[in-house]
Amino acid sequence: MSGDLSAEFALPELAAALLPRAFDREDGAHDHAHLLRVWRNAARIAAVDGGDLRVLTAAVILHDGVWVSKTSPHRAQASRLAGARAAQMLGAMGWSAADIAAVVHAIEAHSFSAGIPPESHEARVLRDADRLDAIGMVGVARCFYLAGTWGAALYDPADPTAERRAEDDAAHALDHFRTKLMKLGDGFLTGEGQRLAAQRMDDLRHFYDRFLDEIA
Repeated sequence: MSGDLSAEFALPELAAALLPRAFDREDGAHDHAHLLRVWRNAARIAAVDGGDLRVLTAAVILHDGVWVSKTSPHRAQASRLAGARAAQMLGAMGWSAADIAAVVHAIEAHSFSAGIPPESHEARVLRDADRLDAIGMVGVARCFYLAGTWGAALYDPADPTAERRAEDDAAHALDHFRTKLMKLGDGFLTGEGQRLAAQRMDDLRHFYDRFLDEIA
């Protein structure tokens, strides 16, 4: 981690203790810059809709703590593994069982692929905050960055919109817009998250349409 980002968080001492151990492995889409963006999203949501900032701080910093490739068959287990890692870390710091459980649930339920319903307000805030980073212009950049890490093409030149083939976002980055990103807009659970998501979804759709125009 370059620089001291802890001052950006509502609880800088807690952030300073957790940030150096936030990941077992980083990539350019899941790094300390991502954590800072997610925190800023969470803070904006909590400022309007409320939330336990101690639980949110820990959940944001530790939510991507275990790296599993997006193309791995075990990808859906990543948030559960991150939750277990967070539980061990917070237990060693003397957190209560109830507070650890709150952080773990928020981490487990934030994942799109895990399919775990968020049952607490903090879990809903974290899920919205993380999904905001998957849409808009940052979401576009992250999509193409991740596709590049596993060698995917930008798109299928014979059928960019998958009209005559099965969608395959492991092979074509543009397919990921339809298989996941375009589906995220209707899933926001907090009032402020929904408001912030509306503009970013507009930006995402605009990019997708302009991309198709350029390759037509």
